[in-house]
Amino acid sequence: MFREMRRNIQALPDDEIIAVLNLNSNGVLACRGDDDYPYAVPLNYIYFNKKIYFHSAKLGHKLDSIVKDPKVSFAVIDEDTILSETYTSAFRSVIAFGKARITENPEHTEAFMALVEKYSGDQPEESKKHIVAHCERACIVAIDIEHLTGKQAKEFVK
Repeated sequence: MFREMRRNIQALPDDEIIAVLNLNSNGVLACRGDDDYPYAVPLNYIYFNKKIYFHSAKLGHKLDSIVKDPKVSFAVIDEDTILSETYTSAFRSVIAFGKARITENPEHTEAFMALVEKYSGDQPEESKKHIVAHCERACIVAIDIEHLTGKQAKEFVK
């Protein structure tokens, strides 16, 4: 169903794929948008319980696209250093493929709390709990991952 990586010598091992997802704070969600044009939007996320979660307004292009077709991909770039002398760059990236869906409780609250912890972990505990319990404007979307792939520049291959 998913293509094999053409240059699999550059494939990241599974543990490094997970490390890239855990280390970074933003990625690009790609889905099928209006008139079937690709729609790619950068966003904050968390990798939690083997899923990718992000928050979204309850109305808008992103959610309309997910409802129309839940198949998405999500890309994270971990490294991108230009190597001008070799006309290339040293890169590490991960792409997740899966189906996106709006979460419901208890998953909603757990994922929302994990997002708040990642992005506002230094805030008072009561404040974090209040935000999660009383935020009416956002929903939490999960990507149930069906395939994960990671690739690195040959300069990183050991």
